[in-house]
Amino acid sequence: MMLNENIKTFRLSKNMNQVEFAKALGVTKQCVSNWENDNVVPSVEMLCKIATFFGVSTDYLLGRSERRVIEVSKLTEEQISHITYIVENFKKLN
Repeated sequence: MMLNENIKTFRLSKNMNQVEFAKALGVTKQCVSNWENDNVVPSVEMLCKIATFFGVSTDYLLGRSERRVIEVSKLTEEQISHITYIVENFKKLN
């Protein structure tokens, strides 16, 4: 997917409209609309902010990488173990 599609997909996955997303990033709804319609690309600084907001790398957001990482630094080892088990089971299903 392209950057504009990824921004929209991630925003919708958080059940946010453009106004809510814009407010969370400190920009206008028009900025978000322009990004999603591929009229304008976000600045490098904003791209980093968007990636952080969605918990993905900038490469993933840009569609340059299919590798997605889940942030687990604030979880216990037991919680990480459970997540790992679930992920491994999903991999087996595919």
